[in-house]
Amino acid sequence: MLYKIILFAPLIGALIAGLFGRRIGDKLAQSVTTGLLVLSAVLSWVAFVKVGYGHEHYEINLFRWIDVGGFQANWALKIDTLTAVMLVVVNSVSALVHIYSWGYMKDDPGKARFFSYLSYFTFAMLVLVTSNNFIQLFFGWEGVGVASYLLIGFWYKKPSANAAAIKAFVTNRVGDVGLALGIFTIFLVFDSVNFDTVFAHVHDKQDMVLPFLGMDFSAMELIAGLLFIGAMGKSAQFVLHVWLPDAMEGPTPVSALIHAATMVTAGVFLVCRAAPIYDAAPHVAGFVTVLGAFTAFFAATIGLVQNDIKRVIAYSTCSQLGYMFFAAGLGAYNAAMFHLFTHAFFKALLFLCAGSVIHALHHEQDMRKMGGTFKLIPITYILMIIGTLALTGVGIPGTSIGFAGFFSKDAIIEAAYAAGAAGNNAPAVFAFWAGLIAAGMTSFYSWRLIFMTFHGRYRGNLETLKHAHESPMVMLVPLILLSVGAVLAGGIMFAKFMGVDAGAFWNGIMPGVGGGHEVAEVTHGVAVESAHGVETSHEAASGGHHDFPTWVLWAPFAVTLGGFILAWLMYMWRDGVQKRVNAEGGMIYKFLLNKWYIDELYEATIVRGTRRLGDLFWKIGDVKIIDGLGPNGFAAMAMAGGRKLSKFQSGYLFQYALVMLIGVVALLGYISMNVGG
Repeated sequence: MLYKIILFAPLIGALIAGLFGRRIGDKLAQSVTTGLLVLSAVLSWVAFVKVGYGHEHYEINLFRWIDVGGFQANWALKIDTLTAVMLVVVNSVSALVHIYSWGYMKDDPGKARFFSYLSYFTFAMLVLVTSNNFIQLFFGWEGVGVASYLLIGFWYKKPSANAAAIKAFVTNRVGDVGLALGIFTIFLVFDSVNFDTVFAHVHDKQDMVLPFLGMDFSAMELIAGLLFIGAMGKSAQFVLHVWLPDAMEGPTPVSALIHAATMVTAGVFLVCRAAPIYDAAPHVAGFVTVLGAFTAFFAATIGLVQNDIKRVIAYSTCSQLGYMFFAAGLGAYNAAMFHLFTHAFFKALLFLCAGSVIHALHHEQDMRKMGGTFKLIPITYILMIIGTLALTGVGIPGTSIGFAGFFSKDAIIEAAYAAGAAGNNAPAVFAFWAGLIAAGMTSFYSWRLIFMTFHGRYRGNLETLKHAHESPMVMLVPLILLSVGAVLAGGIMFAKFMGVDAGAFWNGIMPGVGGGHEVAEVTHGVAVESAHGVETSHEAASGGHHDFPTWVLWAPFAVTLGGFILAWLMYMWRDGVQKRVNAEGGMIYKFLLNKWYIDELYEATIVRGTRRLGDLFWKIGDVKIIDGLGPNGFAAMAMAGGRKLSKFQSGYLFQYALVMLIGVVALLGYISMNVGG
């Protein structure tokens, strides 16, 4: 009953607010949805303790769903540690976003609709993470896509919001084609879509070959590659990342929910859930490592120059997702999930703090028009610094002292170093250096945001500054709770995710951690060893041992400190912000500001080409050929014939008599010819 309440409470709230919001009023709709989400969040922590600490695993069959021939997929809940972690992340962040939205959306006329969409979004994500088969996962996957479309385009009277919603929806459909093909292939190979059945027989199918696009592929490599295409779309990896920054057109609470707990985490969850498949597909795993590392670097470069406060944090999300993926590609799935867990707290904190700034400055989002606000919104300022310290991974190497991101980010970087140092693993070496450089850039753009937003002199409308004020408590309380997670989540949970308790915590569901699948130990043994090595790197102070060189342990700290110093020199020293704003320009600056011109490239090729193809089918195929020869052609013939025949309707009797006479003569001639024959 516990898990049914966790899953369906948000759905009940969404239905009540969505169907009866106008009748019951905004306040009651908000109260119902928020209350049910808080209930689901509290019960999620209970489930986390039962599963993660009590090592209880369940599979709860709810009802028969699809049963056609040999294809069977029941609607069932798979409750294990991976699910429990996601339940805590999704429901905790969503509950706090619901509470925060009471203040942020106070003056919006569509509050009941907004809260209904939020709760539905949460439900769809819960379906995804509790599924016990790929079809049920796909149902939640598509539900998340629909919810994101509704929420990104919530302010549907804004053309930019509608365009962003469509862009997110279409981009994710591209990835979803890959996911669907992957699920089809899974059923073809395993004759099942059930997780346990599929993962138990991965080793048996490792040598199987399938034809695809005129070539032969390893079945496991093909499945892993197709599933990852879906993950690339949802989790905004390079090539399919273009929807993520535009999603900022939705209300700020939506941005926090998408970037911290729901949509973008779905791809990482999928790869970690399908870990046995990726361990049997080393080539695709290497590709995941390289693409994730490049995304971490690529997104960080764009974040360096963005001026919209929300877009800076959005590109930070894209970059941090790259870390998670390259950890998963290395086989350090527990490190990937650990970073997902800690990231949820500090990224939700940063987005909601940004919302607090925007709320205080009357919806201003351009950091060039901010500055000197820390005295007006001191609580938001302090909490945003906490989020920044967590994001940049500030901590003391070799100790257990640090913010949440310190433990999880350093674990990933150290795993990459260990995998690269142990053998000929070029993807791991690339990931290590890309991760280090991205960490330095993360520090720079994060502190740049702090300095431009809160320090220096105010550069915006002075009338706006006069009315600037701290957010109400209904918005600040969620921020304070998230800040606790941003400070403590890494240190408290490190032993469970990565350290001495990891084997019992994961209970065999993560390959190579506390048992796992044999194939994982063969393919990614090095990366798994690195994950265990991380355990002691943060516990050296308590007498542990570790195999990492000192420079590897201190390198993330060094680049993070360097990023902070550079940002201070450029934006704080001698009125640096104003100088930077005045000096914006240059080829590299414009290249990064325009996001490597990826959107323009897509516009010039895919979008424009698709539009021209559509025009061809429409104007030539549809209008001229189909309509011209079909309905419109017959209509034109009928109209022309009607115009000709209408000339006989002159109204003159002698003309009608002449026509009748001609008809009689013709009839008599026809009869006489036939009789004569």
